[in-house]
Amino acid sequence: MPGVSDGARALPAPPLRPFLGPYAGYRLSGYPPGVHLGMPAPELTVVVSLDEPLAVTATAHPEQPAGAWGALASGLATSAVSIAHDGNQHGVQLALTPAGSRALLGVPAGAIGAWIVDLRDVLGPDARELAERIAAEPGWPERFAILDEVLVRRAVDDTLDCNLARAWQRLTEPDAPRVADVAREIGWSRRYLVTRFTAEFGIGPKDAMRVARFDRSRQLQRLRPSATLADVAARCGFYDQAHLAREWRALAGVPPSRWRAEERFPLVQDDEPHERAVSTP
Repeated sequence: MPGVSDGARALPAPPLRPFLGPYAGYRLSGYPPGVHLGMPAPELTVVVSLDEPLAVTATAHPEQPAGAWGALASGLATSAVSIAHDGNQHGVQLALTPAGSRALLGVPAGAIGAWIVDLRDVLGPDARELAERIAAEPGWPERFAILDEVLVRRAVDDTLDCNLARAWQRLTEPDAPRVADVAREIGWSRRYLVTRFTAEFGIGPKDAMRVARFDRSRQLQRLRPSATLADVAARCGFYDQAHLAREWRALAGVPPSRWRAEERFPLVQDDEPHERAVSTP
């Protein structure tokens, strides 16, 4: 019997939309036990589990051991994390922009880096409130409304430097220019841009470009599973299929062909077409 996925997605309240993407709720059951890869992405990740804590067997930071978290935040990284599961997961995931890290978590993305941190370490008592109130509600609209309430209340005016915001936008968009060209565009030297960029985001400009390109290739394969790897490489800005495969091995730890064949546990990082959209008040 195939696994069952019951999920929902919704845009956050308008004041929050510069800071995070759609809320993603998931309830997955009946899948074969295994290991899911949480892939590098150009957003920070927040997860509140409504079931057992997430068992992370391999983290993205070389100095962080495996662990289990009921609610977590993780920063920008250039390697995947491995999540062991028994075929069942239930929770809510948020994808925060770098500006959202400052506004909602109270720290720049670089302060978290590639580490996984307990959500209480960045949200304080709000983390417990979120977990308890969301768990008490039976439906996704009610849960998403609680997220709106708590996050709007938390949002602070800790503005990301406009030059860094511009550099992030330019370097993570398709057909991104060279780092030196972006530095010239914002009036900084290349060295100064690299220093400020890495301190703010936790990864350097070239790695930001790589992660964004990798993420586009992952999303395209999820949305168009019939696409050939050569087509994915061409559409996402890789030199060729071999370049795509090398980057996947470096960033995900597996070639894309293996991921496509073995990944059977669609956590909320995957925008599954059967997930239903819901609206919040």
